Amino acid sequence: MKIVQLTEQTKQDILTNLLKRNPGQYTEYEQTVNEILSEVRTKGDEAVFAYTEKFDHCSLDPVSVKVTPEEIEEAFKTYDKDLIRIMMDAKDNIVSYHEKQLQNSWIETKEDGSILGQKITPIDTVGVYVPGGKAAYPSSTLMCILPAKVAGVNRIIMTTPCNAEGKVQPCTL
Repeated sequence: MKIVQLTEQTKQDILTNLLKRNPGQYTEYEQTVNEILSEVRTKGDEAVFAYTEKFDHCSLDPVSVKVTPEEIEEAFKTYDKDLIRIMMDAKDNIVSYHEKQLQNSWIETKEDGSILGQKITPIDTVGVYVPGGKAAYPSSTLMCILPAKVAGVNRIIMTTPCNAEGKVQPCTL
């Protein structure tokens, strides 16, 4: 492990490295990103599958892009049981926390005839992105999906990167 002495120079180096992350520094990629977005807009899934093959070296199609219930079951059977128990405990904690945030619709009628209120309606469908490239974060799955379920969202669509064989990390499933 390298120990860095905090001096004026090392502070400046840290600041310089942080400022390199400024979005203004990414202009060299802008044209490429715009070309990709344009192609995805015009060609849809065909372009997405082509770029997945180009960048991730994985061949997908409309059938293989969806995780099957069997794949989820297999991941559950083969995953470390202690980690599953820990994730179930986390699930209970997350659900309990977000249930406390639920609000009810209400309506109030004033003596002058005016009506005040609010109607709470969950979104029908949400999309969730869970990172999963070089590292998997099952907590992202839990923290994105469970609050939506508690809120009453009917349809939750999760997307996550797959490996070169087209498989999703078991802990994410």
